[in-house]
Amino acid sequence: MELSLSTSSASPAVLRRQSSPLLHNQQVLGVSFASALKPGGALRFHSRRRPLHRPITCSASPSTAESSSEVKKKQLVRRNDVRNIAIVAHVDHGKTTLVDSMLRQAKVFRDNQVMQERIMDSNDLERERGITILSKNTSITYKNTKVNIIDTPGHSDFGGEVERVLNMVDGVLLVVDSVEGPMPQTRFVLKKALEFGHAVVVVVNKIDRPSARPEFVVNSTFELFIELNATDEQCDFQAIYASGIKGKAGLSPDDLAEDLGPLFEAIIRCVPGPNIEKDGALQMLATNIEYDEHKGRIAIGRLHAGALRKGMDVRVCTSEDSCRFARVSELFVYEKFYRVPTDTVEAGDICAVCGIDDIQIGETIADKVHGKPLPTIKVEEPTVKMSFSVNTSPFSGREGKYVTSRNLRDRLNRELERNLAMKVEDGETADTFIISGRGTLHITILIENMRREGYEFMVGPPKVINKRVNDKLLEPYEVATVEVPENHMGPVVELLGKRRGQMFDMQGVGSEGTVFLRYKIPTRGLLGLRNAILTASRGTAILNTVFDSYGPWAGDISTRDLGSLVAFEDGTSTSYALASAQERGQMFVGAGVDVYKGQIVGIHQRPGDLGLNICKKKAATNIRSNKDVTVVLDTPLTYSLDDCIEYIEEDELVEVTPLSIRMCKNPKMAKKGR
Repeated sequence: MELSLSTSSASPAVLRRQSSPLLHNQQVLGVSFASALKPGGALRFHSRRRPLHRPITCSASPSTAESSSEVKKKQLVRRNDVRNIAIVAHVDHGKTTLVDSMLRQAKVFRDNQVMQERIMDSNDLERERGITILSKNTSITYKNTKVNIIDTPGHSDFGGEVERVLNMVDGVLLVVDSVEGPMPQTRFVLKKALEFGHAVVVVVNKIDRPSARPEFVVNSTFELFIELNATDEQCDFQAIYASGIKGKAGLSPDDLAEDLGPLFEAIIRCVPGPNIEKDGALQMLATNIEYDEHKGRIAIGRLHAGALRKGMDVRVCTSEDSCRFARVSELFVYEKFYRVPTDTVEAGDICAVCGIDDIQIGETIADKVHGKPLPTIKVEEPTVKMSFSVNTSPFSGREGKYVTSRNLRDRLNRELERNLAMKVEDGETADTFIISGRGTLHITILIENMRREGYEFMVGPPKVINKRVNDKLLEPYEVATVEVPENHMGPVVELLGKRRGQMFDMQGVGSEGTVFLRYKIPTRGLLGLRNAILTASRGTAILNTVFDSYGPWAGDISTRDLGSLVAFEDGTSTSYALASAQERGQMFVGAGVDVYKGQIVGIHQRPGDLGLNICKKKAATNIRSNKDVTVVLDTPLTYSLDDCIEYIEEDELVEVTPLSIRMCKNPKMAKKGR
């Protein structure tokens, strides 16, 4: 697993500014920058296989703790036997698969141990959806150095998880797809990492894809560093080329080692050890909270100063004025894939602390006498809100275990303890709550978890959170990236234009005939857009979004052209009634399903709602017929929870129970349509 430094590397060092005189005839890390500047100002890199003339330098900008004062500098020491890293990337760029390979090659498991894919995605919902929702800790040992690894979510809706864990680490592995390059979420996580002054190692993953374009990806990533005002040291990043699924990595896209050795070497060399105050007063910031039925609340974080011991009396502080005393009952560190009990933890390591039942994320566990709080964690404000209320439908209480407003309030308050990016407020009535989050997915994951826990409630349509500044109404805007085959581009462009989207970039990708479209679009325009884009592109388009900024109100946006088919009678649906009803639109229910008055049973083929009786039975007569008419019914549409929340409008609700998801008209609002 030794790393050969004689391979060429496309790490764009020294290229801080395009006007730099260093650009001409400069040979750095095997990359020639002679004549790199064209008249148009574009940078072009030409990789050459030449031996290195100097060792690779990997740097991070000094953190605020380092540059505070000379006295402080003398007290701080680097701990070289530990590395703390977070793996960050856009969704589907291969973070969790890469962590799997790292764990396997570090001999975390026995040789005969059977392990499933995506080991870190332990949550049922994560496995079903194929996404990471919660950040998780693990550790490996490489050449007598302990490497604490944190796998983070890729969806922008879970950006609060990424912002928190960056407090625990000293460097990040920025994983970028070898075809797609930097995507919206790449920009978001990189911006946060650079603000913390962390060292960044860029991993160009999926290098074995047929249309991989590593030079373009490294150049685009470097341009992104400059756009985000990275320091000269941060721009001097190390690029590693890898195939996470095959477990191979190298310093050149054409010359991969048989294992991830070059990646491990880059982590040890490029990510600095934690900067600690070894003999200082104890300080640990609670960055994450887990719950165990036997141990209670478990606070997870990195020890910044001092040493923490089992049974130690500590002070828990939110600020200088608000502190309380507690005792550490148990102490754990992360070894391989498990939490291992320990008696003492030294500064610089990541640990889990038990015994403080009321600890919250952002609080500091400090020395009982001299302890001072660390700055609390700041998370960006939510942009979307939804209303949760008690189920008032005729079918309420049939399937759920927790149905009262008190049950709902307790569960939502428990979610706030762990989910920093979410907010809960009281609604207009005693049994209504307003939940604010980073995006629709952020809130629907909570709804799905509550549903599986036995809760029954109703959910209103998502609404954006606007701001008023200097008497001007501002609304959130997002950057939307759509990956669509060229032959379906027209309908997608038309759809985004209707929703006030403004295209600012378009580029073709490789030989696959795919086009990347980048839009700046109001968050309102994104509500219900995912299904519409899939329909317009026959299921081939991929939509990714990330919050950009608040901007001026864009005007009215029409998100749904068609009305709903609404049942106007309680009962059980019949084939006879559905046969005539399906001529009015597409149905959500089949025959033999219990429905109630006001339930949405289909999509009308025209604007405006239409009331239907789908429980009507065929009248019995005394005339015999040789053969009854055979009724052929269309297959009803199956809508998931996300689809239902995208579908509903202002006067509609989604009824969520452990066994069913139904849509209905809101009885408190005036009837719309005919």
